[in-house]
Amino acid sequence: MQDSERKKIRLGLLSKGCLVKETLGLLKDCGLPVKRDNDRQYSAEIPRLPNVEVCFHRPKDIVTLLVSGHLDIGIVSSYAVSEYGPGNDDLITVHDALGYGHCHLSLAIPKNGIFERINSVKELAQMSQWTEENPLSVVTGLPNLGRKFMKENGLKHVSILTADGALEGFPQRGWADVIFDLVSSGTTLRANNLKEIEGGTVLVSQAVLVANRKSLMQREDVLDTTRQIFERVEAHLKAVSQFMVTVNMRGRSAKEVTKRVLSQPSLSGLQGPTVGPVLCISNGEVVADHNAMVSCIPKKELYSSVQQLRAVPFEHIETIIMQIGGSRVLVSPSTYIFNEEALGWQQLLSKFGL
Repeated sequence: MQDSERKKIRLGLLSKGCLVKETLGLLKDCGLPVKRDNDRQYSAEIPRLPNVEVCFHRPKDIVTLLVSGHLDIGIVSSYAVSEYGPGNDDLITVHDALGYGHCHLSLAIPKNGIFERINSVKELAQMSQWTEENPLSVVTGLPNLGRKFMKENGLKHVSILTADGALEGFPQRGWADVIFDLVSSGTTLRANNLKEIEGGTVLVSQAVLVANRKSLMQREDVLDTTRQIFERVEAHLKAVSQFMVTVNMRGRSAKEVTKRVLSQPSLSGLQGPTVGPVLCISNGEVVADHNAMVSCIPKKELYSSVQQLRAVPFEHIETIIMQIGGSRVLVSPSTYIFNEEALGWQQLLSKFGL
């Protein structure tokens, strides 16, 4: 069967590496778990997207297969897009910040020897040692970005050596002068007596959602599926930074409680709190002496917000505004926060003329 005749939508995911677990975890958290019988299988399915075939590949292959149209959608690191698919109009970044796989591409040099006093790319380029007969030897797994970076920074006499891993060991063995590699924490660089230098960071990378433009334009099912993945991811990423807080608050009315809540910016939620009466039986009568407040609270502000909610109000309104008087604070994780309209998706369609 010709690839143009296939009915399945193909989603490319990484087959190995540290991002595999995080990618599968993100999809699961977004309600799209991948069903794969074992790690040696290179095809899988997503039960909630029955028309999707999951294909596991290396970063380079995901990008090149997207460009060729053999894959329709993919999740890969942004550095791979820059290395293997730069300037290709058929490759669209649908979501540029999936929130994991953070690293940066950087030039690193030995701390000692001839490089001891070199602290910038400019100083490296000005070293008199580098000639046509004795070029600066650079080992990298990303030669296209490496050559581009060297040329843009005035490093004229350069020899690029390509290798796939453990690049930090090359300089100490005399196999290369410097390395051009991905850096996460910098621990491995320091362990191998290497240092980053000023001007040496090329790009910052993380996992991204990408797609083939022609697939999006020519197949409505690909466009619809990509939108569903985009919206689920967007809603989930927005939610993970928030807690849903529910608290019973003393107050004569919902309006009074709302006024006290809105006096604290951290408690105001996404658009404002939801406040309503808490009903109970007292002396055979239904009464409401508390109001329930529900609001989204940023995770980083949770404890200070809970302290504000716990505070017992005094008699004077000025004090009540600062200590808003809540009890029984219930904190729940947020799974999704969907916008009324998918503005991000509409902006994407407009940007790429889809």
